[in-house]
Amino acid sequence: MSEQTAPHVVSISYEDLVNASSSYTKDGRGKDCWTVEVLEKIGRAYGEKDSLGILAVTGVPGLKPLRQSLLPLARQLALSSDKVLESVTDVSSGYQVGWSHGKERVEGKFDLSKGSFYANPLTDNLLTSTLERSTTTTATTVTTATTPTMTREEWTNIAHENPAFFAPNVCPPNGALPDLEPTVKEMGKLVCNVGKLVAQQCDAYVSQQSPGYETKKIETIITDSLCCKARLLHYFARDENNMNENKNDESQTMDDMDFSDWCGWHNDHGSLTGLVPGMFLDENGEEVSSPDPKAGLYYNPRNGTLVHVKLPPDSLGFQIGETSQIHSGGLLKATPHAVRGAHANNNAPITRESFAVFMEPEYFGDMTIPPGRTVQDTQGADEERHLPKTVKTLDSRWKAGMNFGEFSNATFAAFY
Repeated sequence: MSEQTAPHVVSISYEDLVNASSSYTKDGRGKDCWTVEVLEKIGRAYGEKDSLGILAVTGVPGLKPLRQSLLPLARQLALSSDKVLESVTDVSSGYQVGWSHGKERVEGKFDLSKGSFYANPLTDNLLTSTLERSTTTTATTVTTATTPTMTREEWTNIAHENPAFFAPNVCPPNGALPDLEPTVKEMGKLVCNVGKLVAQQCDAYVSQQSPGYETKKIETIITDSLCCKARLLHYFARDENNMNENKNDESQTMDDMDFSDWCGWHNDHGSLTGLVPGMFLDENGEEVSSPDPKAGLYYNPRNGTLVHVKLPPDSLGFQIGETSQIHSGGLLKATPHAVRGAHANNNAPITRESFAVFMEPEYFGDMTIPPGRTVQDTQGADEERHLPKTVKTLDSRWKAGMNFGEFSNATFAAFY
């Protein structure tokens, strides 16, 4: 596998996205020159063989100060007392809400390299919001625009059976880290709002090539779904002892050791993932430049190369997830990615802080490909050949007739 640094990530200005959005017709297709350039960039970012699967949106209003406020909170939480961390650890949700450290299996091992704080930025309690949002409500039944008619008891049972989806948010008690909850929610909502604009252009791109594609499919998911997960990440300073242990592990390839010691190779399984560019902090919590030019985010596109991606700090990155790959019949592709740890020459303990928002359908969302597209179109044998060994193929987790909840559960089972 050859390595290269991306000459540049495909980028679109926020202003151009807004202008392209205003040029839309009711059928979800652009009507003037604004969309021509934007859709060409969508294709280069997500639809070509050497696409990285990521797009940078620059000039997002309000992003810079919010990033400076949010990312240091990841380190503060990770360094909190055991009592505080235990108060925001939710075992019953499979560690999909609140604090999680060492519970996720990546590349066959429990991942101790990072700690995560998960929260839904759109609602504190998905079950309660689903019941309250209903378009038709009686004393016993609930129907929404995106879910089947079920009794309140049936909804409650679904929530109890699927806590990874429905567990309510948890936050530190007694005034600990008071800025954590509101800042996570504020950034999460900002990412979702920009994500809607990106999704609109993705829909237009797919519609041009697939006449059977459902109009505004991805945009509708991101606009209407309350099933959204924000993840605030703290990557612990790279431990030389752990590195030596990994090098003695014959199950890992050189690529694994070199490029995934902070986060192993994986695809996102939702519709669209928004990324806030990472921040490096020293042992005093002060922002520093990366001490290692090879540290950071790597992508493995479908041409078999290995690409080091550096997002501009004033941008938001948007990655295509496997659900959009399925919904587009493979016209949009998720790309495996990993994070390589920073190694300082003076062995200084440098950490990395980042934030991701996973936008996805609700539990009963369909997982069907457009008419005229095939399963082979969605992920072909040649593409599977270039997948890192720890990235499970789509056909090992996704089956015809599945809903998004079932697909998610199959994906969680592969990593937890």
